[in-house]
Amino acid sequence: MILSGKAKLAGVFGWPVGHSRSPKLHGFWIEQHRIDGAYVPLSVRPEDFAYALRALPRMGFAGANVTIPHKQTALALADHVEPLARRIGAVNTLVVREDGSIEGRNTDAFGFLENLRHAVPDFSAATGVSVVIGAGGAARAVAAALLDDGAPRVRLINRTRSRAVEVAEALGGPIEVVDWEDRAEALAGSNLLVNTTSLGMTGQPPLDLALDALPRDALVTDIVYVPLETPLLLQARLRGHRTVDGLGMLLHQARPGFLAWFGVMPAVTDELRRFVES
Repeated sequence: MILSGKAKLAGVFGWPVGHSRSPKLHGFWIEQHRIDGAYVPLSVRPEDFAYALRALPRMGFAGANVTIPHKQTALALADHVEPLARRIGAVNTLVVREDGSIEGRNTDAFGFLENLRHAVPDFSAATGVSVVIGAGGAARAVAAALLDDGAPRVRLINRTRSRAVEVAEALGGPIEVVDWEDRAEALAGSNLLVNTTSLGMTGQPPLDLALDALPRDALVTDIVYVPLETPLLLQARLRGHRTVDGLGMLLHQARPGFLAWFGVMPAVTDELRRFVES
């Protein structure tokens, strides 16, 4: 690591923040590109977050990532918010502008699509119906990405229907809310299935979803990356579907922030994946 008095600084806000893989990820790129800079964990309590955010330019930071529980608060506090972040309703990336003001962005939609295209270069949401399981912040980002990529219809399924309705109303566009009891039948005629819930994560129960109605040429992806192959992805792979794990979304969503802070658009490589997995 190269550090001088002119080092570029960035970090990740969270409470807690010890679980975040972002310092390891950005540290890899900083070393790879021999950048005079550092990326550090910023463990900040919710009641102190506003003060910490305002201190970024005063401490010489170029910006920061934002994780749980600060994403919605960052949306409210940022001086400027990009339209996509406002649609999604959360900020995961802060950029300090030259005038010292702070811009809030959301790179999850970018990361989601880039992950799919890295694994399946010819992927396009415009080719068919997409099914999204969940109605949290990740579901909002995924649905927004699919709509912006031309999806003719997004079927949104959540155990609590009212939350899915809120997402559909917030995003607008061709989103069809499907009742949880009808989730298996909703797979018919789709070309993409996305799980945005924590179901299937280590320590959580698996997603209860029969894939019988899912067309064999449909792509299946899960934003969970611990484990890399969730029960859903295993079930899909055994049926012959192409599958994409969630680690790539984490890696790709970090790229625009790194570009904004350190001036280089980094690449997601097999070497990087192995490093972060380890």
